[in-house]
Amino acid sequence: MASGDQPLPGAGTGRGGGISGIHHVSLLVADTARALTFYRDLLGLGCDPARPDLGYPGAWLQVGGQQIHLLELPSPDPRDGRPGHGGRDRHLALLVHDLDRLRRRLEQAGVPCTPSSSGRAALFCRDPDGNALEFIEAGT
Repeated sequence: MASGDQPLPGAGTGRGGGISGIHHVSLLVADTARALTFYRDLLGLGCDPARPDLGYPGAWLQVGGQQIHLLELPSPDPRDGRPGHGGRDRHLALLVHDLDRLRRRLEQAGVPCTPSSSGRAALFCRDPDGNALEFIEAGT
């Protein structure tokens, strides 16, 4: 927040019309089926069948009470030149119950991972489209 800026009344509390949570995050993917192999089959996220026909392929994935929307649309972002460590790039952070188990699953699938440099129990990887993801062990 810039110096002198004041938060909206009730921001973060749900009062006064303030922001109360995150509903979904959208990620651009080149191939929905390939992305589902990663998010659904490897990470275990469920698909929301309520996704309407939006005129382009995609999927809605459940993450607790929130969602990840996969949009199969052209990406304006370059894939080359992205930071090697996802923590130095824009990323989505997800809570997990067993970080070591997830790390093993990712490694067995050939997905490179890097530990968080924050010192907390967390790791970073990229999905097949280069989107950076952080996994943080819940309760740490």
